[in-house]
Amino acid sequence: MKPMRSSQLAQTIANEITLLVTSGELSVGDHLKTQQLADRFGVSRSPVREAMDMLATQGLLEQKENRGFFVRETAGGVVEQVRDDAEPFEVANDYQRLAEDWLTDRIPAEVTEQMLRERYELTKSQLNDVLMRATREGWAERKQGYGWRFLPVAKTPEAFEQIYRFRMLIEPAAMLEPEFRLDRKIIEEQRRLQMRMLDTDIERLPAERLLHNGALFHEELIKMANNPFFHISLVRVNRMRRLLEYRSRVDRSRTVRQCQEHLEILDLLERGEVVEASYAMRRHLSGALSKKSPITWSWSHQAHEKDNLEK
Repeated sequence: MKPMRSSQLAQTIANEITLLVTSGELSVGDHLKTQQLADRFGVSRSPVREAMDMLATQGLLEQKENRGFFVRETAGGVVEQVRDDAEPFEVANDYQRLAEDWLTDRIPAEVTEQMLRERYELTKSQLNDVLMRATREGWAERKQGYGWRFLPVAKTPEAFEQIYRFRMLIEPAAMLEPEFRLDRKIIEEQRRLQMRMLDTDIERLPAERLLHNGALFHEELIKMANNPFFHISLVRVNRMRRLLEYRSRVDRSRTVRQCQEHLEILDLLERGEVVEASYAMRRHLSGALSKKSPITWSWSHQAHEKDNLEK
């Protein structure tokens, strides 16, 4: 049985909280709520509290008696640039092993906790953290009564391409919906986020955060169609492709161009050129597919070669 690694998990969470501060998602004076962060990272409150204690010692946070932790005024330390081969928070360690086994069909769709604990040599607490992350990512759910069920994801390059072709249909069309209305708050927030990424974030944020920000742009824009079925569909397929994109690595140079194209779409919308924005969205998604598809095929080939060698 592997030993507990709460301090390792706490360090990972501390890094994530630091990124929330330096990226502007958390501001000076903000109150950090333990349960809210635990839900966000898919862990229990204990490693979150440990992480906040660490950051208070380092001077990023301030602990106020009977009030909790707050972002200190002197916060804003520099986050080290991440390596191209650095693995994102969401697919680290045991979570990565479970995700790869699911992607490559090494485990069945329905499992018991006992089976998973024995396979990955995890304690009950460790397995709970892994399954909570998988649940938050949308590809695992607890069965009624007993056991767990893994949900469909884009496990093959063919499925990945089908998702992008589906998006190429619904996202441009959403802008042409009769009830489409420009939301200035969404436009301004997405412009701020895209510009922030271009200025400082692309080279230092984990791949998981870059993918999240990219998906968020599209999910926020599609809300302006005022047709909830567009938004629900996009959120669902984004979750289904996420695991495969994690394993295929993020092309940071491509992310620069992606942000620039996002800004161009926002410019068109602000000028009221909605039809042109719709065409630009289709071109943007088509370009993303042409860049990402060979990467997913390469990952799939390598993964199955590895699986065949292990057999």
